[in-house]
Formats: sequence, structure tokens, C-alpha cells
Amino acid sequence: MNTNASALAETHEVFNVGAELPDHDAYRSDAALVEAVVREGAAWADDELGAFGRLTGSAAYRELGAEANRHPPELDTHDRFGRRVDLVRFHPAYHELMRTAIGHGLHASPHTAPRPGANVARAARFYLQSQVEAGHGCPVTMTFASVPTLRTTPALAEAWLPRVTARVYDPRNVPDAQKAGVTIGMAMTEKQGGSDVRANTTQARPAGAGGVYELVGHKYFVSAPMCDAFLVLAQAPGGLTCFLLPRWRPDGTKNPLQLVRLKRKMGNLANASSETELRGALAWRVGDEGRGVRTIIEMVACTRFDCMVGSSAGQRAATALALHHTALRSAFGRRLAEQPLMKNVLADLALESEASLALTMRLARALDRRGDAHEDALVRLGTAIGKYWVCKRTAAHAAEAMECIGGSGVMEDGPFPRLYREAPVNAIWEGSGNVQCLDMLRALEKAPAALHAFFAELALARGADRRLDRWVSALQDEFADLSDLEFRARGLVDRMALALQASLLVRHAPAAVADAFCASRLDGGGARQYGTLPRGVDAAAIVARAMPAL
Repeated sequence: MNTNASALAETHEVFNVGAELPDHDAYRSDAALVEAVVREGAAWADDELGAFGRLTGSAAYRELGAEANRHPPELDTHDRFGRRVDLVRFHPAYHELMRTAIGHGLHASPHTAPRPGANVARAARFYLQSQVEAGHGCPVTMTFASVPTLRTTPALAEAWLPRVTARVYDPRNVPDAQKAGVTIGMAMTEKQGGSDVRANTTQARPAGAGGVYELVGHKYFVSAPMCDAFLVLAQAPGGLTCFLLPRWRPDGTKNPLQLVRLKRKMGNLANASSETELRGALAWRVGDEGRGVRTIIEMVACTRFDCMVGSSAGQRAATALALHHTALRSAFGRRLAEQPLMKNVLADLALESEASLALTMRLARALDRRGDAHEDALVRLGTAIGKYWVCKRTAAHAAEAMECIGGSGVMEDGPFPRLYREAPVNAIWEGSGNVQCLDMLRALEKAPAALHAFFAELALARGADRRLDRWVSALQDEFADLSDLEFRARGLVDRMALALQASLLVRHAPAAVADAFCASRLDGGGARQYGTLPRGVDAAAIVARAMPAL
């Protein structure tokens, strides 16, 4: 054998490239998260979160997220003999993610073990789990959010909540009576109405004692159709009403909630979303007739909060991947992460991520303390503001982080295409941007004291940063003029979100983080790209703080 010829046949040596994230503790390597957990009242969960962070940061567990998206769900409307089955089949990786999420109480822990910080600890776990895979979070969130709505009707709560809150995941396609643990979905949207649920045409006819009705109509967007039951809105004789609709009847026969097709989504592939027809499906009234929106509104508030958690998680995942890659790869004689302009971009991405997390975890604490008038008002106003801002910022954040990787970032065998396709989902689901802004205005109209609570929260940071003080003063002036308020709503919510984030960072984050955020978000104005931090900020300190410790 000619060794020289063999050597010439080698075209290149593989070096100066990135690498997969190795096993690491996704909790303890995220300094902003650890600090937020302690600050917002869940220090007691530190050990549990450390163990969960080691699980969610392991390469083997993260591979489950990739597998669940590589093999999306499939629908069988009928079995091979022609019997109607309406069965959605999932990859085993999806079931493993669901089993872990429910086993760790992401669907119920604040309800079953209420204590100071319970929502904070649960949000931290959901944040870590969502970095692995976002789609399966949909049924977990809906199950979690269903509890306040079901509690409005004691008979249903008694029958269902022990199984809704059980840490048991049972994916079998069998009647719910045979299960120790169940999941709950939601079916509100119809083709002609969209966010305007009062335009729903599905009809509910009384069908006997005990609040039983038959539902006839269609639902255009039903996420997680293999849930055991769904909270549904339909037109009863007394007006739009909320119902609990199981997939099986009490006699063990299949309830005619029939799946027409699965949606072909650009992202969120591991989660099945469907169109359905209700052909006389039995359902049980939740709350009073004609009070459907009021009955289900707390469920919607919880799902919107989880959209914030999920988008914050997406930002953290993208930031960690970009930081890891640029710390390994060199160009023009230096590591990418050491290049001044790349350092600017990385620091800016890290700022966005930390600010999103800070706002999300502050609202988690408010959820824990809703008995306090200030905290309750902050939940009502802050959830709409945060859901709008954090979720909307995530798509551009994912795109910029992908650009840090370069050409390899857009390849389907890497994690970024999934992160990028997932990024717009939370901004659209559970009420898109305009809906959130309008809900903020409605919250102010119904409870004017909420605006006082908002500015009282900002006042906790008064005097700490002159740029923030100027920003808050200008924002107060905006509310002094109520003309064209709806037309101006997006601009107002933008500024309210930035004020909340800046106030939290000024009070709690390291000086380098707070200063850079105020300098880049509150000083000046106009459109800006990531990587445009002004001179004088300590980008190196921000990057070092956000770098995943491997």
C-alpha cells in the first residue's frame, strides 16, 4: 500500500468546529434562573431543581425532544375494520417527555401542594423542561390551567380533580374511568370566530339532569386531541357556556368528538393539533349558562402565563447554544466569543433572555400571592403585557442566535430550525399580540386600580437609574391622554413591558446587566437590531454570566 497516496486521499482534518452541548446541570448553569428562584420565594426547591436541571441538561434527555419532533404524530380516524377510533399515535419519546413532566408535577403541583413559591418552583421546572421540547408542554399546560375552571362546579371537581392532579401519565386510548391520571385539553376556536369566541356556532342542547348537554358543531383548533376531556365553549339556550366534554361516554362507548384531520403546522410538531366535529357529543356544564367566557377565563390566564415561560425558555436555549458554539469556534485569530462585535451580539441576546426570565418569574410570585390586591392586579395586567412582549420578541431572538452559528445553524440535523419554527407559536396561541393589548386595556377599564398597582411596582426601583425614571415619567404622561388609546395600544404595551423588565433588573440583576439593559432599551429609541449595545457596557461580564457551565 502506498502510504503517501493514502495520505493524499485525506481531503481535510475536522477542527475548529462546534460541538453538541454535553451533559450539564441546566439549572445551576443558569445564574439568572437560580437567583430568580431564590428571590421570588422558592429557595426551598433548590435541591429538587438541581436534580431536574441535571436531567434536562443531559444529552440523552435532550435527544428525546429531537426524536419527538423527528417523528410527528399520526392520525387514524378508523381501524382496519372500519370502526371509528379517532386515535393519534405518538413516538415513544413524546410519551417519555409527558411522563416526566407529569411525574414532576408540572401539570398540578401548585394546586396539590400550595405553599409560598409553589408557582415559582413549578415555572422553573416548566422553563427547564421546555428547553428540551416545547410541543408536549401544551397538554401539560392545559391540564394545569383547567383546575381553577373545574373548581367552579363542585360535582365535576370532585369527580375529575383527583385524577387531573395525580402524578400519573396514562396514554392508553381507554375510558377515563379506567385511569388513575388524566389530561385535559381545551377547544374554543372555530373557523368563523377565531379569537372572537362569542361568534361560536356550536350548539349545546340540554340532554338530561345533572347539567348534561349534547353538543353539535365544529372546533377548528383542538390541541392535544388525545386528552381525556376538553373544556369547550358552545351556545346553550342561555348563551355562550363552558362545558367539560370527555372523549368517552359514561357507559364506555366512544363520545362522538370526531377528528377530521391533524393540522400541518410549521412548528410545534411533536404536539398534535386537530380539527374536530362534535356530532351529539355528551358534555357537562361548567359554571352557569351564558357565563362561558367568565368561567374559562382563569384557564386562559394560566395558559398565557405558560406561553411566557415557554418563550423565555426558548430564548435561554438559543442563547446557551450560541454561547457554547462561539466559545469553541475561532475566526480571524480569536475565538468568536472574544470578537468585539460578536461579544456585543451575544451580550444583547443574553440581556433579552434574562429580562424575559425576570418578568416571568416575578409574575410567578404574583400568582402565588393573589390574595394580595397588588399582586392580583399585577397578574391581571402583567400577564397580558408579558405574554405580548416576551413571546413576540422570541422569533427575532431565535433568528439572531441562529446567525451566530452561521450556515450550519439552518441545517435540519441541528437544534436551531426547531427553535426557530417554534418561536412564533406562543405569540399567536392563546391570543395573538393585538388580543393581548386589547385585554390590557380591558383590564384597566374594569379595574382602574390595576394601573396604580403597575406604577407602584415600578416605583420600587425609583431613583436607582435616571434612564428608568425618565422612561416611567414619560409613560405616566402617555396615560394622562386617553385619546386613541386602542390605536396606540401596542406602543403602550411595548413601553410598559420594558419598564417592568428594567425595574426588575435594576433592583435585582448585577450592575453590568441592569446598566446595559437600560442603556440599550431605554436610552434613545427607534428600531434596533440585536448587537447594537452602546459603548461603555460590560459585554464581557454579561456573556460570562450567561455562559452555560459545562
